[in-house]
Amino acid sequence: MLDANRVRVLVEIAHAGSIAAAAERLSFTPPALSQQLTKLEREVGCTLVERGRTGATLTEAGRVLLEHGERVLGELRDAEAAVRAVAGEAPDRLSLGAFASAGKVLLPATLAAFGRRHPQVRLSLSDIEPPGGYGLVASGDLDLLLTHRYPGVPLPRAGGLHRERVLVDPLLVVVPEGHALADREVALADLAGEEWICGAPGIYNRISLDTAAAAAGVRLNVAYETRDYEVALALVEAGVGVALVPLSILRSDRRGGWVSRPLRGTRLAREIYAVHRRRPPEPVPAMVELLRGVASRVLGGAGEAGVPDTGGVRGIGDAGATHGTGETAGPDSGASHVGGGAGGRGSGGSHSGGDPGGLGAFQR
Repeated sequence: MLDANRVRVLVEIAHAGSIAAAAERLSFTPPALSQQLTKLEREVGCTLVERGRTGATLTEAGRVLLEHGERVLGELRDAEAAVRAVAGEAPDRLSLGAFASAGKVLLPATLAAFGRRHPQVRLSLSDIEPPGGYGLVASGDLDLLLTHRYPGVPLPRAGGLHRERVLVDPLLVVVPEGHALADREVALADLAGEEWICGAPGIYNRISLDTAAAAAGVRLNVAYETRDYEVALALVEAGVGVALVPLSILRSDRRGGWVSRPLRGTRLAREIYAVHRRRPPEPVPAMVELLRGVASRVLGGAGEAGVPDTGGVRGIGDAGATHGTGETAGPDSGASHVGGGAGGRGSGGSHSGGDPGGLGAFQR
C-alpha cells in the first residue's frame, strides 16, 4: 500500500508548482522532499514528476496518482473532522477560493453576514481563477470554491465533488452614454463596425464573444484587450469602444457614463458555481446558504440563483428597452435550495431558457 505522507508530497508539489515551493509549505528542505518523492516513484515503479529549472511537471502517471491522491487526502481530512465533531470540537476554520469579480459582488455581504452568525470561525480567502481550484477542494486544502463558466466554455470534471449553480449572470452589451445605438435594441450585427473591449484570445469572455459572433455570422474587431471589467467599463465610459459585461458587475459600478442592454436574438450569461466536497462539514453548508441568498438579491431578480448543475446555460430573454436609473424590471426569482451533486462535464453549449425577468436598458 502506498504511503499516504508520500502521496501528500506529490499533491503538494502539484499544487505548489515546484519542489522548492512545496518543501516550504510542508516545512521540509527541498532535498528532503525530493527524497520522499523518489521513494514514492520507487513504490509505484515509474516517474511521477519531471524536474526542470522552471518547476515540476507531472507525468501522465503523476496526474493519475494526483487525482486519486487528492481524494485520499480529502477523505482523511473529512475523517479527522468527523472524529473531532464526535468529541464535541466545533469547526473553527473555513477556507474559500474565488475569482476576482465574485470577490467584489458576492463575497463582501456573504462574509459579513457569516461573521455575524459564526464569530468563532476564522475565514481565509484565496484568489483562484477558473478553471483552477478543483484539486484544492478535493484534497481538503480548500473548503469552498467559487468558480464560473462562460458560454462556449466547458466545465471541468467535478471529480466527485458537489457543484451547485448559485447565479446566472446575464452578459449585456455596454456602449458609451450618447452612443448612436444607446437608445435602440441591438444585435451583434449592429455592432460589427465597433471597436470592442474584451479579453485576449483564450480568455473566457473572449471565447464567449467569438462564439456568439460566429453563430451570428459576423466578425468583430477587438481593439482593446483586457480581462479586467473595471478597465473595460472605464474605456467604455471614455468612449473608445463597446464591451460585453456581466450584469452583476454593472450593478456594482458607481461611475456611470454608459448604457447597457441585452443583445437582441442572443441569450448570453455566465454561470457562477459553488464547489465543495459531497459531505461538507459545518459551517460550509451555512456559507453556501448565505451565498445563495446574496446571489438572489445581487441582480434584483434579473438573474437566477440556486439551481442545479445541468451542464447548460440558462439564457436571458430579450425584453423591450426601457431607460432607467440602475433598476431592472421583473419579479424576484429568489433562491432555491438544491441537493445532490452534479459531477458530469458540461456540454459547453448554450440553450435558451425561460425569461426570468425583463432586462431593459440599464443606464448609468
